[in-house]
Amino acid sequence: MPYYWIKSTLFLLVILVFSCQGQANLKPTPQTPETVKTDSLKSVVNPLVGANRLELYEPLLKGKRIGVVCNPSSLIFHTNDHQAGATHLVDSLLSRKHKLVKVYSPEHGFRGTADAGEEVADGMDKKTGLPLISVYGKNKKPTPEQLEGVDLLIFDIQDVGVRFYTYISTLHYLMEAAAEAALPVIVLDRPNPNGHYIDGPTLLPEHQSFLGMHPVPLVHGMTIGEYAQMINGEQWLKNGIQADLTVIPMEGYTHQSRYSLPVRPSPNLPNDQAINLYPSLGLLEGTTLNAGRGTDFQFQVFGAPELPVEEFPFDYTPEPNFGAKYPKHQGSLCHGKDLRKVPFLAEVDLGWIIEAYQAFPKDQTFFNTENFTLHAGTPRLQEQIEAGLTMEDIRQSWQPALEAYAIQRKAYLLYPLN
Repeated sequence: MPYYWIKSTLFLLVILVFSCQGQANLKPTPQTPETVKTDSLKSVVNPLVGANRLELYEPLLKGKRIGVVCNPSSLIFHTNDHQAGATHLVDSLLSRKHKLVKVYSPEHGFRGTADAGEEVADGMDKKTGLPLISVYGKNKKPTPEQLEGVDLLIFDIQDVGVRFYTYISTLHYLMEAAAEAALPVIVLDRPNPNGHYIDGPTLLPEHQSFLGMHPVPLVHGMTIGEYAQMINGEQWLKNGIQADLTVIPMEGYTHQSRYSLPVRPSPNLPNDQAINLYPSLGLLEGTTLNAGRGTDFQFQVFGAPELPVEEFPFDYTPEPNFGAKYPKHQGSLCHGKDLRKVPFLAEVDLGWIIEAYQAFPKDQTFFNTENFTLHAGTPRLQEQIEAGLTMEDIRQSWQPALEAYAIQRKAYLLYPLN
């Protein structure tokens, strides 16, 4: 290439850089510590999940009586195409002559048929004959008696990276019970479909519950294996004890990898769009709004009978169905919005809840304050919405805690952030 071409090209690049910097300085925008643009996300990938890496954890299982915490997402895939077929972890380990003795069932149950919040019962799995022990409802932490006859515990559940999604609380209690009983824990890691960002209000310790046990943002940006390491490292278990933890990592995953879940991780997250909208629409659980439960498009629409149809023109009627025996506003016509075609998000979008609150009749109750605070992890978010703050103002208030968390999280990451 001639010298003057090189010189001209460099000159144009310098001009372009300074021009872009000047434009950026004109309109500073609040940014989370690791803000990403959705077009920077890598194309859909199918990493080798922890469960598939048998060579790394099978030697740890030999001669052991094994308890497994799992659900329908606990799959070993047949090929790199995760939609092409798989075998459940329990069935695979039994076929390989490992001694499974107990299955611990989280929210929604081992086979994934229970409603959100519905108590999961003890019983026996008809297919395998294994005893099922509920770790959801009144009994969220395995008792010493329930751990009798177990030498080692495996945790393998698909998470979606949201603080109030209760599988990370189940993980906490499993690790705590295992540490107290001196049992090793193996976590088989899986992708976080919302692992490309961190965002939202950070939980205040005084509002700890099963919907949020740790002082992390609403979207924590960690895989289940990374999160287990953080629980241990930050000494969040009772009395600061630590579990004998082994994480079986994935191969071929980064936090900018798009991942399409081959099975729904819970009854009301039926597809990728619902999972991506869940951090934003999950907050509606603490309001009178229906977030699509009782329809075939759960967490992809929202509405209520009281919203004005002129501003909220999408009409639907929630009815009992799989995963929602008693949906909000059952049998009533709801006016709302259809979000099934909303572009992929890399932030918590408060616009919908703010818009609905402002349009809602002031003589009607919009917030269930206790429930909303448990989901948000703080009473401040409700106060900000009621005070009329904009989404940008609210997001700005999250930044100091998000910046501190981004630094804290680095010690536990297993995969590149880009």
